[in-house]
Amino acid sequence: MKKIITLAVIILIVAASGLLIFKIASRAQAKQCAAGSLSDLLAKAKQAEASRDYLAAKDAYQKIIEGFPSSRDLILWQKKLEELSIKIIVSDISVPQSVVYEVKSGDTLVKIARDFKTTVELIKKSNNLSTDKIVLGQKLRVWNSAFNILVDKSQNLLTLQNMNEVVKTYTVSTGANNCTPVGTFKIVNKIVDPTWYKAGAVVASGAPENILGTRWMGLDLKSYGIHGTTEPKNLGKQVTAGCVRMANPEVEELYTIVPVGTEVTIVD
Repeated sequence: MKKIITLAVIILIVAASGLLIFKIASRAQAKQCAAGSLSDLLAKAKQAEASRDYLAAKDAYQKIIEGFPSSRDLILWQKKLEELSIKIIVSDISVPQSVVYEVKSGDTLVKIARDFKTTVELIKKSNNLSTDKIVLGQKLRVWNSAFNILVDKSQNLLTLQNMNEVVKTYTVSTGANNCTPVGTFKIVNKIVDPTWYKAGAVVASGAPENILGTRWMGLDLKSYGIHGTTEPKNLGKQVTAGCVRMANPEVEELYTIVPVGTEVTIVD
């Protein structure tokens, strides 16, 4: 009887050891498959981007992010996804959010932009136009989907969104002592190379002491807006008099994309 029990124990130990070895081997094989899959997806994404197939590249990066959420490279992939989203918006690629518009008699870029609630700058960039001149019958790729902006003061982040999808996030500066107002506002004016009218002085655009940087997007709350900065080292901090500051290249990018009327929500 003792021999039978001993034999049974030995069999159980061997079986358990075999199961453990099988699990370890399976995990190793799964890791190898995952690595191969990741390698293939990264190669596909890079190849698609190189050939300007931004939609395929974006799809590949989305699969990478979904498939490997614990990777140390996750933030880099998310940034890449955002870069591709911007490239799609400013390119001539046909997407559900865009239309092909044929220029009619009496049309101007300003009129077309107003009719489709987009910007002249985005129409020009999407269609590789160097001037405002357009001709009868010309076909233009026009963005036809509203953007909105969310500013999170606690994180000093500005998020550009379209159709409830995050397009891109930007590190910004907000008001010292949490003085940037919260609420939902709209962009009511836009200025290239703004002059800064501060108390007792007028500071010309381009002057080192002009804190507004290269772009201004004013909100429907007097004296508040989103603008560039001459102090990029302070981005990510609460240091402003209440406005939202961005790096100049990034505020120029946002300025191209969002029209007057764009909704801006600011939260604590």
